[in-house]
Amino acid sequence: MDTDGTARPCDVLVAGAYFADLVFHGLPRPVRPGTEVFADGFGLVPGGAYTLAMALRRLGRRVVWSADFGTDPFSAHVLSCARREGLDEAAFRHHPFPVRSLTVALSSGEDRAMVSFQDPVDPEPLGPLLRRARPRVLMLPQLRWDDETLSALRTARQLGALVVMDCHDTPATLDDPAVRDALALVDVFTPNDAEALRLTGARDPDDALAALARLVPAVVVTRGARGASAVRNGERHDVPPASAAPAVDPTAAGDCFNAGLVHGLLDGRSLPECLAAAAICGAAATTGPGSDPALRAAELARRLRPLGAAERAIRRPTTPLR
Repeated sequence: MDTDGTARPCDVLVAGAYFADLVFHGLPRPVRPGTEVFADGFGLVPGGAYTLAMALRRLGRRVVWSADFGTDPFSAHVLSCARREGLDEAAFRHHPFPVRSLTVALSSGEDRAMVSFQDPVDPEPLGPLLRRARPRVLMLPQLRWDDETLSALRTARQLGALVVMDCHDTPATLDDPAVRDALALVDVFTPNDAEALRLTGARDPDDALAALARLVPAVVVTRGARGASAVRNGERHDVPPASAAPAVDPTAAGDCFNAGLVHGLLDGRSLPECLAAAAICGAAATTGPGSDPALRAAELARRLRPLGAAERAIRRPTTPLR
């Protein structure tokens, strides 16, 4: 709720493009030029920002997803999946031309290589969308530092929304003042270890984490099979990887990790509890192709219980999540 007691229209606003993921999994060896490799399995699954929106919806959150769709079969496929999951369509835009966003993921279980293509389309301006949705959390799946995004991040702060931003392999460094300005307006930043190293220029993940923590109130660096590390208000927390069935495809693991993290933050949980939920959601996502294995709230609660994080009712804080 807002400080005046008025209920907010949604918990989370997700702003980002869909992707249709063509996932080849169970590769016996890496793919190299001039060779052919047969996969054990294949799936066509929706991904990109769809995964964030869908995973949060499965966890019981009120989600508005801003996305663009066109006349192409990839748009049609993801749109049909979004409707099947019951996602709110209020911020969907439909164009009379193709808006193709697709990724070919070549997965060997623990790691994957990806090739992506995207038709250019100007996204809906974030500022007016924020004022309409008035979310508790704004989730951006990619590091952005353009003028329009900086203005929108200031709007989010004025509205009392927590800003959670991923990095998503963006070619940027802290040498760019605009990048530093953008991160200064972010509340929670969630790069993986390779992204954190490239962004900061540090040689060691711990140094990269420390450098980012000087700019952002909470930084969570995911480390794949090594778990995740976070710093919030000067305190560091480490979480080991959650146990799961043998990995099939890690394509959606990072987005599902972030969904679990935000779910915990919305519940008002401590950062260690949020990280535990995030690790479980991320690990579960690797057990099938793409975003298909994303957990529902009841299953997440069941998996948390052995860790000592007892299931409790969702509460709606009346103070900002910061």
